[in-house]
Amino acid sequence: MQIAGRRVAVVGMGGAFPDCANLAEFSDKLFSGKSLVREWGEAAAHGKNIRSTVSGYITEAEMGLEPIYSTLAENYPETYIDKLKRIPDANLSTADVGSIWSMLGSLDAIKMAGWTEAETQSGQTGVVIGSGGAGHVILRSAWHNFFELGKKTRAAGSHTVDRAMVYRDAANVSCLIKNKGVCESIGSACATGLGNIGYAYRLIRYGLQDRAIAGGVEGTSLETFIGFDAMQVLSRGFSPLESSRPFDVNRNGFVCSFGCGIVALEEYEMAKARGAHILGVIDNYFNNSDGDGNMFFPSFSGQKKLWEGLLDNSELRPDVVKVHGTSTPVGDAIELLSVVDVMGEKGYHISAPKSQFGHMLGAAGSVEFITALLMLQQQKVLPCLNAVTLNPELEAIQKTIGWKGPVKPLEAYRDLILQETISKEINRIVCLNYGFGGTNSAISVSRELL
Repeated sequence: MQIAGRRVAVVGMGGAFPDCANLAEFSDKLFSGKSLVREWGEAAAHGKNIRSTVSGYITEAEMGLEPIYSTLAENYPETYIDKLKRIPDANLSTADVGSIWSMLGSLDAIKMAGWTEAETQSGQTGVVIGSGGAGHVILRSAWHNFFELGKKTRAAGSHTVDRAMVYRDAANVSCLIKNKGVCESIGSACATGLGNIGYAYRLIRYGLQDRAIAGGVEGTSLETFIGFDAMQVLSRGFSPLESSRPFDVNRNGFVCSFGCGIVALEEYEMAKARGAHILGVIDNYFNNSDGDGNMFFPSFSGQKKLWEGLLDNSELRPDVVKVHGTSTPVGDAIELLSVVDVMGEKGYHISAPKSQFGHMLGAAGSVEFITALLMLQQQKVLPCLNAVTLNPELEAIQKTIGWKGPVKPLEAYRDLILQETISKEINRIVCLNYGFGGTNSAISVSRELL
């Protein structure tokens, strides 16, 4: 049961972002309309065995990390050196690269939040961080050395489990910051990042915690990449900068990318009382399942119910809708039609951050939530790059018997989807994210109006 009058503020943020040294550079590049998608040499090296070779990837060197390879196990990164000395060696020894990003993002978020050591280590401070996949880079080498090369289990060292378990990101952050509250990891495919933030919001809203570090991560991994490439759902045939093209009539798949987004949440009155800089105030969070039994196909009715749950008969209306917008042929169309069905054809704009850095899977929702905070901060709408031409014809789903959604082609909503950054008054943004299995998440965040 929600506690009357208890609100949740966002007071810090951090993470790891493709082709960017820090959050400031990430923000600068986004609002300058730049793409962070690059040709990925690690994928291209496999020639015709991989169809797509572009990604918003992050290297160890770009994060100030150096892998130390085992002398016993082939190609096994036994640990990492933090060249900038941000994380103690003991914490690095239990982490894969994604967990390290989570720790770095958490430190940045806590620093921005201005939490004291006592507040951070309190039993009223939780950690809720999830990932879309396992620690593939660690598992790949460990299993190869055992099954293929016939080496003993101890060749991979004693940290394969803690560096690859589903819960590794939250666990590593908790051990680093020494919080005594909740420590959990929720996985919901490509809705993971937003889902973890939403769950942390509820912990605070319902009075179970006063503060939380929350978000999602997807560490750079060729295993993840080739899995989606095998499904033939990745973008191909375009230059790297043009590969991610949500809503464009020629879109043919998403750009598989990697990153991390972490935010610091705090009960609003507590944050105000200590003079914290409030980045945004969460209005509401809602999640649901499509309920149609389809693992992959998006649901128009499921997304409409998501909106109904988020709005909850209130007058809440956003100035910007941050869409999931992956650049897949069916997904983009259904999402745009569901947004228009609820919001109408004018009075707001649509932002599609994946057009600038691709689809970060487990990190997508949290990194894109950070882009929403940046839009509130900058009072600018991030663009939808490469949405050059919208379909002038009706979508296949609009031609089916019993269709009850909008009956205009996507081209009719051109004015909602801009290819350049614009300035406008932004008081509220709704963020949408979806995942395999029919899971849907939505959060509304507002600017603090003094």
